[in-house]
Amino acid sequence: MSQQTEKLAVLFADICGSTSLYDRLGDSVARQLIGKCIALMTSKVIAQQGTLIKTIGDEIMCTFPNAEAAVHAACAMQTALENERSSETHPMHIRIGLHYGDVICESGDVFGDTVNVAARVASVTRASQIMTTLAAVNALPPDLREKTQQIFRAEFKGKQEQLDIFEVVWEADDMQRTRIGTAKFRAPQGNAHELILRYRDQSFKINEQSKSMLLGREESCDIWVQNNFASRQHARIELRFGKFVIADQSTNGTYIRFNDGAVVRLAREDTVLRGSGSISLGQPYSDNPGDLIEFSIQPVSA
Repeated sequence: MSQQTEKLAVLFADICGSTSLYDRLGDSVARQLIGKCIALMTSKVIAQQGTLIKTIGDEIMCTFPNAEAAVHAACAMQTALENERSSETHPMHIRIGLHYGDVICESGDVFGDTVNVAARVASVTRASQIMTTLAAVNALPPDLREKTQQIFRAEFKGKQEQLDIFEVVWEADDMQRTRIGTAKFRAPQGNAHELILRYRDQSFKINEQSKSMLLGREESCDIWVQNNFASRQHARIELRFGKFVIADQSTNGTYIRFNDGAVVRLAREDTVLRGSGSISLGQPYSDNPGDLIEFSIQPVSA
């Protein structure tokens, strides 16, 4: 058997909620919908000179000669599915994870660490998202690199070092805003806001000068939460396109109570913080957590 090593981008695209489709619609209809979705994704792979390696149930695995082609194909898949959803009775959603590096190619299949990492990135990705790694981002041309945003650092089984995970912003409006980056897409200087975080006797700010903060039980976190319910690197809050976004990356989830009383639980998800309220790492409010992080969004003082 001939075996060779190539530098390739490996992409996994997974149809979300396929099991419930079979339960709700029956085998025949569900299989037809999934087959249609896989055919659409495959067409975008081929259009970018990609190679479909295999279909695994409701997931495809493919390779591309470079990271740029993989990202273009991923964005094309998400855009095509979004256009389909407007007319579909049973809208489909996919999640995409990709990585770039050395791959062992043998008998039409691919193996190695790059493949494993790509699969793991896909596993922490949510519906309608594209996630990738620093290695892939560094291999992108500047215009595509500007459409990526670091979301969190992930620990993967078998990997000694944590990996920086980036989201690819594929929606047309957000892509344009990211690409152009001119003043008309930014909040006026006089309307700028910052997020104030208070934990115990400490106060922290997220603003244009300090755009990201990591919360967790590890001492190296920006906000070191001494709480056994918290993961070592539990959640990240960042200023993204003028909004303060909190992304959970924990085992036990993140709970947010807004000043109107609404409570949101995040499980490997993100949401936009608004107004003021509190954050509980790993412990629901029904358990009366005592270790809370208070937050409030305020105008930046002149």
